[in-house]
Amino acid sequence: MSNHYIQVAIPVPMRQLFTYLVPEQLQSPAIVVGERVVVPFGARKVIGIVMGTDAHSDVDQKKLKNIESRLNDSFHLSQSLVDYLQLCAHYYHHPVGDVFQQALPVLLRKIEKVTLTPPMVWQTSDFEDVDNTNDTINKLKSKAIKQFNLYQIIKQHSGISWAELRTLGYNKAQLNALHSKALIEEVEQTTQAFTWQDSFLNQQDKLQLSTEQAIIVTAIEQSLNSFSCHLVDGVTGSGKTEVYLQAMETVLAQSQQVLVIVPEIGLTPQTLSRFEQRFNVPVALHHSGLNDTERLNTWLTAQQGNAAIIIGTRSAIFSPLHNLGLIIVDEEHDSSLKQQDSFRYHGRDMAILRARQLNIPIVLGSATPSFETLQNALSGKYNYHQLLKRAGNSSKAKIALIDMNHQQVEFGLSGTLKHEITQTLSRGEQVLLFLNRRGYAPAINCKECHWIADCQRCDKPYTLHQKQQLLICHHCGSQKRIPPQCPSCGSVRIVPLGQGTEQLENRLDELFPDASIVRIDRDSTRKKGELAKLLQEVSDKKHQLLVGTQMLAKGHHFPDVTLVAVLDVDGALFSFDFRASEQMAQLLIQVAGRAGRASKPGKVLVQTNFVDHPLLQDLVHNGYHHFAHQALTERKQALLPPFSYQALIRAEANYPSYPEKFLRGLTMQPLVSCEFAGPVPAAMEKKAGKFRYHLIIQAKTRKHLHGAIQQLLMQIPQSEWLNKVRWSLDVDPIDLNW
Repeated sequence: MSNHYIQVAIPVPMRQLFTYLVPEQLQSPAIVVGERVVVPFGARKVIGIVMGTDAHSDVDQKKLKNIESRLNDSFHLSQSLVDYLQLCAHYYHHPVGDVFQQALPVLLRKIEKVTLTPPMVWQTSDFEDVDNTNDTINKLKSKAIKQFNLYQIIKQHSGISWAELRTLGYNKAQLNALHSKALIEEVEQTTQAFTWQDSFLNQQDKLQLSTEQAIIVTAIEQSLNSFSCHLVDGVTGSGKTEVYLQAMETVLAQSQQVLVIVPEIGLTPQTLSRFEQRFNVPVALHHSGLNDTERLNTWLTAQQGNAAIIIGTRSAIFSPLHNLGLIIVDEEHDSSLKQQDSFRYHGRDMAILRARQLNIPIVLGSATPSFETLQNALSGKYNYHQLLKRAGNSSKAKIALIDMNHQQVEFGLSGTLKHEITQTLSRGEQVLLFLNRRGYAPAINCKECHWIADCQRCDKPYTLHQKQQLLICHHCGSQKRIPPQCPSCGSVRIVPLGQGTEQLENRLDELFPDASIVRIDRDSTRKKGELAKLLQEVSDKKHQLLVGTQMLAKGHHFPDVTLVAVLDVDGALFSFDFRASEQMAQLLIQVAGRAGRASKPGKVLVQTNFVDHPLLQDLVHNGYHHFAHQALTERKQALLPPFSYQALIRAEANYPSYPEKFLRGLTMQPLVSCEFAGPVPAAMEKKAGKFRYHLIIQAKTRKHLHGAIQQLLMQIPQSEWLNKVRWSLDVDPIDLNW
């Protein structure tokens, strides 16, 4: 009767495991940790993960329920992954069942049996009439270059999936055209564990490393098969990707897997493209652009060891990799690596935890390292490597400030900037204009009575989207038609207030009618594959003026962009969040890094009304690292992270007094070596009809912080306000402006 009792993790908001009985008919073969089982919970049935088995239990057997069934499939989790996910749940004090739920693909969270058809991949066809086929290919080269390029990729990577081709910017029409010409065929993917062959490496693409790069690659290679954390702190365009590629080569040559984490789906196409040019090995993708079946296929190829390289966004860290040899986190400073709802984990921190657990090296790359990472590197916790020179002939772009108080301004563009854009376009080069505000205008108002169209659920103005003829709240998503006249005074003089990317695109079209303009933001890239397509068009020089939000700022390589303009930088200079200056500096340097990446010199212009602001002056004249060292000194004096540790408890309710009273009750608890800040209203107190407050707990050591959290979690169920609020816990928060 062994395995009579099992402990199960169930996706419910309770920080505990549940004990179930295993009926005799389900005891053979023996239940293993990590197996998926169907269990009754209340009136419903759910999928649970077996966390432990036991022949005895302290719970009265009459109170226990039997499991419903076992899902006897190959989708169970390894002991190593179960241990890792428990560590994650423990660190973030999050319900363990929910952590396991989020680590599983959607199809494995459902009770229905997974019927998985073998994944299909594309390869070039075997030709009988070689001459005729060569004629067809030559015609493609002259008349349909996109189809020709697609054919070349499929030829180079025999067995490439539709998900990869889509990510690289190709569409179904181009694929079907090649298929109808009998140049390519779809076949079942062969499933075999990845083993290295020398033919997998494309030597022609390999670059000669600089001395700085070679030292870093050697240091990473010497630390293989043991845990170490390497920060590659390289200026934009310094060749960090080449360092990754050559470090990966050594790992892949040992037939081990490499996991590459990128902050956003937007960076996946170019990362995938670089890796596929260098290595002809199976690559698996993991990001939100995949459908449920594709995600499950990625999960399976990782689990079975078929994929050599896994490229994904933050949740890829939970992939079931049994032969992992190296983890790379690109743009480690990026706030997108932190999940901001439900299980609020940080992809970078969990990647370091995974590397430590598996005893393998991890590489963190950034031109603007986060202060936490930089402090760990400076204190000797991490191996600190710097790349101070740009690769090849490219030189670092110069940053200059434009004082808007002494400029004639038209459409939000200063006279100096318009002149520089004209000069750049006349040389046949590209211009990138960065404005971190999508939509046409951030608000509309009445010229007569100064009424502003506010979202009643959020107490924030609606954003005008002129193309859709809608007012949209960017906070709660509510929409409404643009009113024909002011609801307050009846006037028809309703005008946009401020400027967003959509308006900027229209204005630039008026100012520079001969230039082609492309806008890249969340609105223009909603369709699948649209982002990759637009980025490819920019690389092909189809557009001269690029307008965009943060999506354009991160990691992209645009060789012909020589002028970058930052239109509105002032908002971040006066923020209540102590991290605002760090994030603004990172964004500014990242945007600046898009200029002059090839042999042409680049220039960066920043429009501001506060040209003497010490933060801007320090960044422009001394660079990010000087600014970071100064800011770290200030943080140390103020005892702010990374010199202390924080947790944030958020609470929201239909009435403002409820969350405040709930959090106020928590502050009555005496904590050892910890301080409370709050409760205070959130920066945006009302959102989607809910009033929001937060409470910060700060401690000098992690141990004291986690002890305090445990204490508060025990107190929360006793709160008289518990049923009137929704609350959440965020350990190591990076955004206080929720």
